[in-house]
Amino acid sequence: MNKLELFNDIYSKYYRRLSKFAWLYVRDNYAAEDIATESMVKLWETMNAEEVENPLALLLVIMKNKSLDYLRGQEVKAKALEAFSTKKQAELNIRISTLEAFSPENIFSDEIRTILSNTLNSMSAQTRRVFMMSRFESKSGKEIAEKLNITVKGVDFHISKALKVLRVALKDYLSVFILLSI
Repeated sequence: MNKLELFNDIYSKYYRRLSKFAWLYVRDNYAAEDIATESMVKLWETMNAEEVENPLALLLVIMKNKSLDYLRGQEVKAKALEAFSTKKQAELNIRISTLEAFSPENIFSDEIRTILSNTLNSMSAQTRRVFMMSRFESKSGKEIAEKLNITVKGVDFHISKALKVLRVALKDYLSVFILLSI
């Protein structure tokens, strides 16, 4: 029997069995069929390259190694998914606890009003005026620019400058700073 006949005989007798055997380990029909097919291809390549004394034993070794590679890949995916899920869960827990701890009354506390007032008073008159018009009078950049006779880019500059100073001053009051920067 030549190599091709021997291979065809092995293929016809063992492909289905090999696929079912792989399924016992990988528990995925498509993956099991891929492993069986790839194992057969590898057997054929090896038989063409060298003399194979026991092709069926070699086929089982190939199938075993391909199944192990698949399972190790699944293990890596599962660990990555678990790490991602753990990180997402931790982030969600932080957001929940932060929101639960958030107290709207704190936004209007005397301490925050004092910090805000002192910080605004430490800014240049122009920066303070632009920021107050933007955040407390709800004026658009264009309206502020027209009223103060400056460019819209100038308005953006002053707002950005004010927010940088406020970010530092209100670092312990993240929710307040976020409300001011929106």
